[in-house]
Amino acid sequence: MKFCDECGSMMKSGEGEDHWVCGSCGSEIGRDDGDDEWTTQSQVESEIVDVSDAEDKGLPTTTARCPECDNDQAYWYMQQIRAADESETRFFVCTECEHKWREDDH
Repeated sequence: MKFCDECGSMMKSGEGEDHWVCGSCGSEIGRDDGDDEWTTQSQVESEIVDVSDAEDKGLPTTTARCPECDNDQAYWYMQQIRAADESETRFFVCTECEHKWREDDH
């Protein structure tokens, strides 16, 4: 990534890719031979891993009684659902039946 010396905005490759052009002020500078070293992307082989049947949802678990099936384990997470100056709400998801409820639900 290259930044403009004039205004500090991010520069982009110009036509022919032999120079940089600022998207804000239009300033142009030539590209050095070494510029391409950090702008090229390498090809990396990746393996697809099927985790659709995995039990772990990646969420922490706690002891909480499910109101639907009476299971005593639940995943939990926090989510902001009201104004930013109010606290987050904790949600639970049963590890057995996947019923979802809020901490303040009774």
